[in-house]
Amino acid sequence: MPLTGFITCKSADEAHKIASELLKKRLVTCANIVKEISSSYWWHGKIENAEESLVIIKTRTGLESKIIKETKKHHSYALPAIEFIKTETDRETKNWILKETTQ
Repeated sequence: MPLTGFITCKSADEAHKIASELLKKRLVTCANIVKEISSSYWWHGKIENAEESLVIIKTRTGLESKIIKETKKHHSYALPAIEFIKTETDRETKNWILKETTQ
């Protein structure tokens, strides 16, 4: 089943590095980078605000733990947000995702 993943990063450079590593290891079929997002979140008991970049990935079920492990190797945050959502897509896109990612 196809998945869409979201990874927030401290910068566009970090987002590109993580995307590149995930692609090289064939853990994702595609990575889109949104260079500037504004984030607000709870951290250590208070609300924080930050400018971040977002990596949106296309992958398949079963690779989540490998993606999390690889992302953490290259991520600067103590607790990187790495989230996945099951997605529906057309047959051609699903086949592309399955063909281009590892099992």
